[in-house]
Amino acid sequence: MSDKDNTEELDDTLLNDNEADKAEAQIGNAEDEAPELSAEQILQDDLAKEKDKFLRLFAEFENYKKRTSKERMELFKTAGQEVIVSLLPVIDDFDRALLELSKSDDKETTKGIQLISGKLMDTLKSKGLEELEVRAGDTFNADFHEAITQIPAPSEEMKGKIIDVIEKGFKLGDKIIRHPKVVVGN
Repeated sequence: MSDKDNTEELDDTLLNDNEADKAEAQIGNAEDEAPELSAEQILQDDLAKEKDKFLRLFAEFENYKKRTSKERMELFKTAGQEVIVSLLPVIDDFDRALLELSKSDDKETTKGIQLISGKLMDTLKSKGLEELEVRAGDTFNADFHEAITQIPAPSEEMKGKIIDVIEKGFKLGDKIIRHPKVVVGN
């Protein structure tokens, strides 16, 4: 750094110090000119500040109560979700068993399995489980269906449509907990 640069830097520092002194003097003058507040006015200002602080704190607490209440309701709605999701393979097994039993001549066993399957489904429906209705010929929608594979469509009108449903889909309340697995025609 040259002497010239040092001199300019020193001059800038001195100017800044002078400006700071002038600003402090102006602030001091402004404080001297401001009328003194009475004790009553000071107390009223403090009261207004405390009222504002109280109202903000109260509003924040009310928002907290609403938020926790909403979160608790969501938790109750989906509290059994893990159990229900773990029972979905059992439902699939009942469907497979009923399909195989329908091929046999044993009508009593078929009737018993249908009864147990029906009770299980009724119990799960009472807890909010719904089966997503998907049939062959429905239009494929990636938001609601999971495409397992694509096969050549048997006809032009089946392109982009569901050819077969491999696994049922279910939703619990408004939330899809298992997307239906489908085969799509291309």
